[in-house]
Amino acid sequence: MSTDPGAQPPADPNDPDAYSDEELRAAYEAELARIRVDDVLIQTVVSLLNLAARRAGLTGEAAAGEEPDFEQVRLAIEATRALLPLVEPSLGPDAKQVRDALSQLQLAYARSGAAPPAAATAGDAPPAPPKPDEPDSAVSSGRLWVPGQ
Repeated sequence: MSTDPGAQPPADPNDPDAYSDEELRAAYEAELARIRVDDVLIQTVVSLLNLAARRAGLTGEAAAGEEPDFEQVRLAIEATRALLPLVEPSLGPDAKQVRDALSQLQLAYARSGAAPPAAATAGDAPPAPPKPDEPDSAVSSGRLWVPGQ
């Protein structure tokens, strides 16, 4: 097999500098065309669970001297709880594994003694929204001017 002395060696696929801007843009566009929103949501849930487990000290991989950060754990739990109903149908049988991981995090958070979120405390529950057929208290008290009323 003869080789051309002026030919360039094949580009290393792992070297981003080996590609032109146009090639990188085309690869990015191809990836965007392939990926689905539910894939991103699932990856986000998995990332949140992994990060929260580390922040809770459940993985044994925390950096030396790093203290658990249960505010971050709480935030990850709440974000996962918000996203889970959206991704459960796509997870199929893996949904149980995700729910189990979330339960472990919730248990670790509860055992930590960290304060529950403000909205979850008994005395600080948010007020119920007014019923559609009843004016809210500000309107009925006359403190709020409403055109036409």
